[in-house]
Amino acid sequence: MLIIHNYWFLYIPYLTWLYFDWHTPDQGGRRSNWVRNWTVWKYFKDYFPIHLIKTQDLDPSHNYIFGFHPHGILVAGAFGNFCTNYSDFKELFPGFTAYLHVLPFWFRCPLFREYLMSSGPVSVSKESVSYVLSKDGGGNISVIVLGGAKESLDAHPGEFTLFIRQRKGFVKIALTHGAYLVPVFSFGENELFKQISNPEGSWLRTVQEKLQKIMGFALPLFHARGVFQYNFGLMPYRKAIHTVVGRPIPVRQTLHPTLEQIEELHQTYMEELRKLFEEHKGKYGIPEHKTLIFK
Repeated sequence: MLIIHNYWFLYIPYLTWLYFDWHTPDQGGRRSNWVRNWTVWKYFKDYFPIHLIKTQDLDPSHNYIFGFHPHGILVAGAFGNFCTNYSDFKELFPGFTAYLHVLPFWFRCPLFREYLMSSGPVSVSKESVSYVLSKDGGGNISVIVLGGAKESLDAHPGEFTLFIRQRKGFVKIALTHGAYLVPVFSFGENELFKQISNPEGSWLRTVQEKLQKIMGFALPLFHARGVFQYNFGLMPYRKAIHTVVGRPIPVRQTLHPTLEQIEELHQTYMEELRKLFEEHKGKYGIPEHKTLIFK
């Protein structure tokens, strides 16, 4: 509409700004405490509600990668805990700054990118993660939803399927920068929505996977409750989310890690993630026979 009505005095300055600001999402972003303090985020946190649980103290002299699982539909636990000032993050992890890494696509959307960066997220590109982890003095945390968009297609209530076996880039970056790895499991993330059945091999799953490859993000067909009724709608169910931060895995800096070193650390990470899930699943109502499925 700006172009049609020839409001050049609005879009030309903004496009000029966009040109010079294009790489900011790869360079730590531009967070605003004013936005992170909006009262709406308090209501967002209390709606489910969202809880952050620490299992072990972290050394602020190190940098860390938090591997966040599962993706779910909304990734509410990651946003609520690491992108607002109403979570217990500062109390539980004093001296740390968390950066939630999201798809670069969202930073290519004019105006929306400014709003998104103001709450704290940055790009999930290799350059962005390296920028955070290469900061001197430690105390920086890269929060990466490792399953990515593909994992959202398996976000069904009561299911715990994680796309992790082929996700090894984060391990290489951790070795390169000497960043400690920390598995994080968000119990309740998959319970917020119901998704139309889309088993692998079905026509719906085939279409979704093709679209995901083309666009870079997935399109799960989900539903939950309405504003004033519980039968159908797009509002998430009010299910408690407990985001549990596991034990850190020490990583020795290796500037040129071998495939064997990457594979060994990746295997260790998956074992620690499984231990974290098994140790805490009983506290959050998950049946004993349920376990993680790694794909």
